[in-house]
Amino acid sequence: MRATVVVDNIGNDELKGEWGLCIYIEYKNEKILLDAGASGLFLENAKKMNIPLEKLDYAVLSHAHYDHANGMKEFFQINDRAKFYLRDGCRENCYKKKWILKKYIGLPKGILEAYKNRIVLVPGDYTIAEGFSLIPHKTQELALIGKRENMYLREGNRWRPDDFSHEQSLVFDTPDGLVIFNSCSHGGADNIINEVTATFPNKKVLALIGGFHLYNKSEKVVRDFAKRLKETGVKHVYTGHCTGKASYKILKEELGDVVNQLRVGLVMEF
Repeated sequence: MRATVVVDNIGNDELKGEWGLCIYIEYKNEKILLDAGASGLFLENAKKMNIPLEKLDYAVLSHAHYDHANGMKEFFQINDRAKFYLRDGCRENCYKKKWILKKYIGLPKGILEAYKNRIVLVPGDYTIAEGFSLIPHKTQELALIGKRENMYLREGNRWRPDDFSHEQSLVFDTPDGLVIFNSCSHGGADNIINEVTATFPNKKVLALIGGFHLYNKSEKVVRDFAKRLKETGVKHVYTGHCTGKASYKILKEELGDVVNQLRVGLVMEF
């Protein structure tokens, strides 16, 4: 399989970056898009890299936040065939909230209704096609992470800490092991590896790709996380976006060649 970063925070002179993520994946004979970035930038970068978005077979949304979903409308306009797979916990209700300050960080408003014939809301463990699946969080009490991160779900006039029931892992089976994509890993990257390992007990995890939401964490928290990640036995880690420069540097110190930096234009082959 081959995965190409279309959007990430780190761009270059030719391919622009933004706070968001979009990855194009070729697996066997299938073409898959993971996320659509924070804007229509993914269209511009994909064109420059000769990525045929109009011919994609599937699209997947990692979770219901704007920096991964805001390009969905543009995707539907350029591709009239692929279904977009969202976790069935997705609603237009994700906010950053602290005291009386509230900021909407969710899906484009109205997208679920406007494109309901193109969107598939998936429950539980879900096989998209032979060899690749969508896996939800199975770790308990993730709402504690939502509360810590000031991330909330609005339900009418009530607010509750986000439990990331809208987040999912895209998992591919390869001859060398499982390759996991989880764009922000809000539920914890180490938890995600353990969740996938429990789901596929006879498989080894080869690689984990995505942001780790460490940009706002202390050095101690990042080093402790690196130790837990090492204990999972994952062989390759590609991270960027919400991991942050300082945290990436610490992960590199702790994990060495296991860790690699995501950037626009990077090609990963497994």
